[in-house]
Amino acid sequence: MSIELDHTIVPSHDKLASAKLLAELLGVPWAPTALGPFAPVFVNEGLTLDFIQADEGFPVYHFCFRVSQHTFDKIPGRIKLAGIPYRSSVRGPVTMRVNTDDGGNMIYWNEPGGHQWEMLTLSYARQSD
Repeated sequence: MSIELDHTIVPSHDKLASAKLLAELLGVPWAPTALGPFAPVFVNEGLTLDFIQADEGFPVYHFCFRVSQHTFDKIPGRIKLAGIPYRSSVRGPVTMRVNTDDGGNMIYWNEPGGHQWEMLTLSYARQSD
């Protein structure tokens, strides 16, 4: 069996709002009370992001989702409807534009709790052979 990431815990100052928002933006299911202290977002059949309430400070995490072009085409519109600004670079200004520099499409946004999300159609971290 290959090694796969099954789940990770995402601290949040409002776990329900953060989980609900991400699930709506990605178009995936979530369950506010399914697993004890967690508000899980079921990203796909093999990956769950478990949002947990955190009253103390926490570092900003960066999560990147690789999606099909069909899925990508839907998400920027959902982000705009939610009133969330996005950008075409990891630390650049809010441009509300899609980055196409690496041959695919890519955007970045921050959720209200501070975490940074990235979505792309072609991985720049894993170049194909």
